[in-house]
Amino acid sequence: MKKILKVLLFLLLAAVLFFTITFAVLSIITKDAVLDESKLTNYSQSISVCDSSGNEITNASVISKRKSVRLDDLDDNTINAFIASEDRTFFKHNGLNYKRMVKALYKNVVSRSFKEGASTISQQLIKNTHLTGDKTIKRKLSEIKLTRQLEKKYSKRQILEMYLNTIYFGHNCYGLESASEFYFGKTASALTLEQSAAMAGLLTSPNNYSPFKNPDKYIARRNTVLDCMYECGFIDDSERQIAQDSPLSAQRQQDGYSDYLNAVFEELEELDIDFYRLSDGYTIETNLDANLQKFIENLDFDCDNTVIITSAQGGVKAYKSTINGAKRQPGSTIKPLLVYAPAIEEKLIHPSTKILDEKINYGGYSPENYDKNYHGYVTIAESIAKSYNIPAVKTLNSLTIDKAERYAEKIGIRLEKDEKNLSLALGGMKYGVTLKNLCDGYRMFANVGDYNQSHFIEEITLADGTTVYKAQTDREKVFSQGTCSLMNDMLINTTQCGTAKKMKDLSYNVASKTGTCGSAAGNTDAYCISYTSEDCVGIWLGDKNNSPLNVTGGNDCAVFVKNILNKLYEKSAPPPLDVSTGITEINIDKDEYNKNNKIILADSAAPKLSAMKIKVLAGNEPKLTSTKYSNPVIEKPDIFVENNTVLIRLCQTEYYDYIVKRRLNGENEVIYDGKWVDEIYDNPESGKCVYLVTPYYRDGNKVYYGKTVELPAVNICGKEPSPQYEVPDIVHRDWYNE
Repeated sequence: MKKILKVLLFLLLAAVLFFTITFAVLSIITKDAVLDESKLTNYSQSISVCDSSGNEITNASVISKRKSVRLDDLDDNTINAFIASEDRTFFKHNGLNYKRMVKALYKNVVSRSFKEGASTISQQLIKNTHLTGDKTIKRKLSEIKLTRQLEKKYSKRQILEMYLNTIYFGHNCYGLESASEFYFGKTASALTLEQSAAMAGLLTSPNNYSPFKNPDKYIARRNTVLDCMYECGFIDDSERQIAQDSPLSAQRQQDGYSDYLNAVFEELEELDIDFYRLSDGYTIETNLDANLQKFIENLDFDCDNTVIITSAQGGVKAYKSTINGAKRQPGSTIKPLLVYAPAIEEKLIHPSTKILDEKINYGGYSPENYDKNYHGYVTIAESIAKSYNIPAVKTLNSLTIDKAERYAEKIGIRLEKDEKNLSLALGGMKYGVTLKNLCDGYRMFANVGDYNQSHFIEEITLADGTTVYKAQTDREKVFSQGTCSLMNDMLINTTQCGTAKKMKDLSYNVASKTGTCGSAAGNTDAYCISYTSEDCVGIWLGDKNNSPLNVTGGNDCAVFVKNILNKLYEKSAPPPLDVSTGITEINIDKDEYNKNNKIILADSAAPKLSAMKIKVLAGNEPKLTSTKYSNPVIEKPDIFVENNTVLIRLCQTEYYDYIVKRRLNGENEVIYDGKWVDEIYDNPESGKCVYLVTPYYRDGNKVYYGKTVELPAVNICGKEPSPQYEVPDIVHRDWYNE
């Protein structure tokens, strides 16, 4: 018995020692964790958004202003939505849900990570207001300590009210009142059941479930919260069904700068930043050009539209969109990015390469040109300028979809499985791309092939001056400088004499590409993207519901782009675009190019009129060189004999002279030496004749002789004598005296 008591006493002392040491260690680890009441109730921190000149955007303060709400003013459904979604036992536990903590701990040990959390509403309030987002043991222990203190000092309703006034709802909305006004234009006390569920649903991932970015995900998450409320007994099945069947009710608040500011806060959501670290106040410096923003907002659009203007460095100077920058079918604007530039980079084509524009059929896919016509052999440059479809499809077929996809990924375009087909050459994409994506791609051509995403936010600083974010300037090389020079040249040509010729009278280099999507009923998407050495301007016009409109990229969009460019450069013109670096100008054989659609280097001895200059990517010069002048070659002439007269018919070559020799009885005799003629006649003596034809080219005093062609031998019969051996002298005969 004494032995058992000794063991029990030892175990008791060991337990006391363990808990004493543990308590001491925890006290040391969490000694800096002190509950600060001001952090729980300070709802009026300063948030400033500035333009590129450092001036505060006045109405940004309205959007970012924090407002508080009293729990007593909220509808029960609003309160219950957060309870059901975030912490069902909130009113029962003492701040910590031990069952959930043990379960989360087990999963984290198994996965060797901190993926699982078990935070109650009380813990979330402490974490958001007092701690960082770091997933460390010290932070978790501090969170537990402060949560216990919180629960002892405040009632459950006080804690819930503080939580709802500090939680982040995305789009720079801290607190339920600010979020309600932003998303629904109403106070939190007026939220309906479905709106309350939507607000609670945002907390899991405000960026991912934003109704303005992912409306389908937003509704699905809202409905999940409604299911949770039903499971908790807060609502009946009828209320749940009515709310789940409700359409999207969130609406953007539209006023000056709203589109730009919405984009700023959406970009903010994408950044790897702890938003609760910003809760004490911060300043966002943007790239906004206030005058330019006002200019595009005053443009008279008669349909849905998106406009974006970026600098060469990628800063967004101005932006507006009635469709929140949604993805749309890109049409022909995709051709330079995923077809022609990659094909040049892969050394498959030159701007002067000719492709037969004809009826085609690839496994049932038979595209047509916009004008329903076929144009025979056309160059790549002409295909881009006139936006022909068939050459683009043929080029993509040669390039391959796999290679096109690799280039797409480099410029931030992800292709779905059902988008990987030849219709991609014409912008046939299921989900499409944003105008911002397209402009980022085109801006790359002005930046010697270096790609970076455009950005609204330049820098974020805290109230104490600490910089927590600065826009990255890193770029990824996608195309060589030579490819970009060739694309710049061709897209400038598109502005001068192609589909964007509405801008041809601008006095400086503008590279452009237009695009239009639609059907016989009308167009649904129209684009014009233009860039200079300093800026890129993109415009989309259409209908967000895909109703047909009478708009085109080459007319409507190009006119708006021209107006914007005139505004941009009203004081000074931009420097010219680079159209020469990384390329080689070569002389090619003009005759081979015009007649046979072949690109081969001109003979060094060729006359000027028989050669033409073209631009090619340096390192992709033609391997073949013409020798038609330095080593003349002809087809074998035809030879005929009739009535002992020999006829030699020469093949037509305007640039050769000919020497024609006759070999008869062992002797050679030149019967012709001179320019090309169609037919040469000869009346040789009888015998076996062999004719030798030698072409030659005379370059000044230098003569280039070609290979002699020997014609088939011909036999000439002797002339038969007349039966009358003596010819009567009828001239001198004396007819009178005889």
